[in-house]
Amino acid sequence: MNGLRAVVVCLVLACAAVVSPAAAVTPSWSALPVPAAAPPVTVTDLGARGRGEAWATGYERAADGLRPMLYRWNGTAWSRDTTFPGADEPGWLGEVELVGDEVWIFHNRQGAGEILRRSAGAWSTVPLPQTLHVYQDFAAVPGAAWVVGEDDTGLKVLHYDGSGWTTQSAPEGVLFLMGVTARTATDAWAWGDTTTGSAVLRWDGTAWRDAQVALPPNSNVHTIVLEPSGRVTVGGSQYNDGVPRTCLTTGNGRAWRTTYPPLGNNHTEGMVSGPDGALWLPVTSDRAFQSKYARVDGPRTTFSYGPERTNAIDVTPRALARAGSALLSFGTVEIYRSKPNLMSERLGG
Repeated sequence: MNGLRAVVVCLVLACAAVVSPAAAVTPSWSALPVPAAAPPVTVTDLGARGRGEAWATGYERAADGLRPMLYRWNGTAWSRDTTFPGADEPGWLGEVELVGDEVWIFHNRQGAGEILRRSAGAWSTVPLPQTLHVYQDFAAVPGAAWVVGEDDTGLKVLHYDGSGWTTQSAPEGVLFLMGVTARTATDAWAWGDTTTGSAVLRWDGTAWRDAQVALPPNSNVHTIVLEPSGRVTVGGSQYNDGVPRTCLTTGNGRAWRTTYPPLGNNHTEGMVSGPDGALWLPVTSDRAFQSKYARVDGPRTTFSYGPERTNAIDVTPRALARAGSALLSFGTVEIYRSKPNLMSERLGG
């Protein structure tokens, strides 16, 4: 009888393995080679459209200053793109937005802001209506784009409607905006500081208004993640006696709830919604030779490490992006006796 039971158990396990082989496999991070830039380099952003297209931005150092840096992932390998206007001029590249079939990238070109626009395989530019002293952030969706920053008169919110630019007004008491993101042309979100503390604003197609997000006291905002489901997650830090701890404030359209996952004081700027529905972000690693990532799924937080890198003394993923069923990261790695250069890793796919 015991022998028969053993046979049945073995058959059940074998069938389970045949029906769902992936269930027994835990995806791991793998290293992706990246052509080197002029170190030390700085990574700004990463955007992906499915598994076969991603763009990473930043800047490298030249003898006379900064130079813009753009890399493209084609599903197989990273390569450098130097075909965009101003690629050999002083400046830097910022946020990447994938708008329909196009690629939009913020470009600081010799101090003046413009939008790089790639359509049908060719680059063009969309100039801004004025030069700002500070360019804080950029967002674009079909039919709209925003640039937030400051000039001599203070806060500026520049809005593009597909044909031209206008300047939008922020609510009374808003001092400056640190970031902006959008789901549609009539649903954009921004975050910054007001005379009474941190605040989240929302554009409804008519005006910017206080989004009435119940932020914890003594907190600031690093980023906002908008999901197709309607869920909104505000990532930031709360300060208690001068000590910061990461907090996530999530809204479902009816109420806001703040949680404190075990992330220490890690910055949430690189947080994204992964292909598994969880929130992912790069965190400070306790291993000099490996990167570290956090996965936050409701009340549960887990961690994973990137591949070991020989002689590495600092592996720092700066940006994450969902690429189909995979996650891509892009950042820097510092090898002993060298300056930081580029690294990329992939989970799944």
